[in-house]
Amino acid sequence: MSGMIEVEGVVYDYPAVRALHGVSFEVQAGAVLALVGPNGAGKSTLMRCIAALDVPTEGTIRVAGLDVEEDPRGVHAAIGYLPDFFGLYEELSVRKALTYAARSRGVPVSETAAAVEMAAARVQLTDRLEARAGELSRGLKQRLAIAQTIVHQPRVLLLDEPAAGLDPEARRSLSDLILSLSKDGMTIVVSSHILAELEDYSTQMLMIRDGAVAGGGVVAAGSGHRDGQRVEVTFAEPPLDLAERLEKLGVTVEQTTGDTATLLLPEGEDDSALLGKLIAAGLKVRSFQAARKTLEDAYLAEVAR
Repeated sequence: MSGMIEVEGVVYDYPAVRALHGVSFEVQAGAVLALVGPNGAGKSTLMRCIAALDVPTEGTIRVAGLDVEEDPRGVHAAIGYLPDFFGLYEELSVRKALTYAARSRGVPVSETAAAVEMAAARVQLTDRLEARAGELSRGLKQRLAIAQTIVHQPRVLLLDEPAAGLDPEARRSLSDLILSLSKDGMTIVVSSHILAELEDYSTQMLMIRDGAVAGGGVVAAGSGHRDGQRVEVTFAEPPLDLAERLEKLGVTVEQTTGDTATLLLPEGEDDSALLGKLIAAGLKVRSFQAARKTLEDAYLAEVAR
């Protein structure tokens, strides 16, 4: 393994139950991993183990090359972790809360003011720096909590159910923030049991069910991921024998539904060649685009494995 997060054979036991059963996976630098599964599947336990807050009963975890058991403080410096239930010092101003977070995470005194300003700007709280944390709305409190986790510019960000309780506008702001952090090179793991919350920004998905990895492990998904060499074509006035005519052109038809067909590109053929072939055959193409795999598509495919 050589990823930013490496989990191998992790078992975690509570006094009366085993929460994780030999979990293994790897997350490459810069990925946004959707950690999905039903409530009680073990997602939060796994996140706490990655964050070096709980020690696995068996197995190893490395974050940014650091072993969570051998160097937990080093791991804490390399990550930002936001649990599903977070607390704020509500009597502190946003500036003071971020200052405290920066200093507690080892940011030098000489760099703290700049770190606070940068973190506030990244979550769009610059105009609220002097407001008390307790006066903020639920969505703005979430932004402040995330700002506290990134004020030391971690390489890895762990977010456990971050959209819980947010209204649609606040969820959109959260999605935009995660996309922005990802573009800056941060490796992000976001857990949720609601796929729609993860669709906009996830590049990979890992399913956890009953404390174990389900399906095929980490798979590509979401964020407009192109699904191999598949294209989706919509036809104007499609003929009744559309599927047969497409197959006569040497095109592999995955499925046809009404006026739309999902096609597999022949080996070595590009999109434009296929489009030209369809038009030359007299088919009236209304739209032609690369097929996109949604997070739900990936989830259902893994469930069916």
